[in-house]
Amino acid sequence: MRDLQGVDGLLLKELKSCCAEEDNFLPRETGLKLMESTSPEVHSGVSAKCRDSRVEELWSLTSFFGYSTQTFVQAVNLLDRFLTNMKVQPKHVPCIGVCCLHIAAKMFEEESNVSPSHELIRISHSKFTVSDCSRMEKIILEKLCVEPKAVTALTFLHLYYSAVNSLFAGREEIPSIGRLEAQLKACLCRLVFSKAKIGDSELLHWKELVTKCMTDYCSSECNKPDNKKLVWILSRRTAQSLQSRHFIAPGLPTIPEMSWDESESEDSCEDMSCGEESPCGSLGSDGEGAFFPSTFLDCVA
Repeated sequence: MRDLQGVDGLLLKELKSCCAEEDNFLPRETGLKLMESTSPEVHSGVSAKCRDSRVEELWSLTSFFGYSTQTFVQAVNLLDRFLTNMKVQPKHVPCIGVCCLHIAAKMFEEESNVSPSHELIRISHSKFTVSDCSRMEKIILEKLCVEPKAVTALTFLHLYYSAVNSLFAGREEIPSIGRLEAQLKACLCRLVFSKAKIGDSELLHWKELVTKCMTDYCSSECNKPDNKKLVWILSRRTAQSLQSRHFIAPGLPTIPEMSWDESESEDSCEDMSCGEESPCGSLGSDGEGAFFPSTFLDCVA
């Protein structure tokens, strides 16, 4: 029991330390309010919808490249802090988002697992160049306090999870940390949760928003970013080339007009079978609608 009290004491001390440092890594509240009040039709400022779409894309890229939850959360934290501290045009947000993910990946992923900038640009179908990405990364690093020990929502999730496990292990079912991290990533796709702070006074308010978010996330209308299929975008020249080749008869050898026994027929059928799934997949989910249904946005407005 004494050991358990010691662990609880260390957790409490770490929680207090993180709460004291939390403000250093939070996005500016005035910037968050400005994004919430900016209409998506306005091209002079970044709207909440623009920001949310970019975070959804970061989640898709995180899943595609196999990055950790820590990388994703850090990338979102950098993105929110940059957007709320700097005057940014919407056309620059894709570059900023990819750069934030690349910076976070270099902080938390194994060096061999970090995809180069040109791969991030290619898979995300972005229009900026590697040089643009390099310049933007330098700007982000200059303007923000970027460090691996930054206090984020994931920091508190892991601390509270450890505390709950030590207090209630064996007495009630506790969700896995993987499930809780997935729920956290879903919440981060909505700008409203970037305003959340640890405090007893607003705990019920945030609990209700999280519950609503999870309800919408589990609905059939939700287009989950981590389940999006990869979409290949072809140039006009490539598409025309593929289309013209489709009508060209393949140069197959002539089948001899002679009889063959049944065993040879079976062998021929086996040779002609491919044994692989068709490379023609279904269309991606880019056109399947918003990540969350509109009811959630109406709820938090």
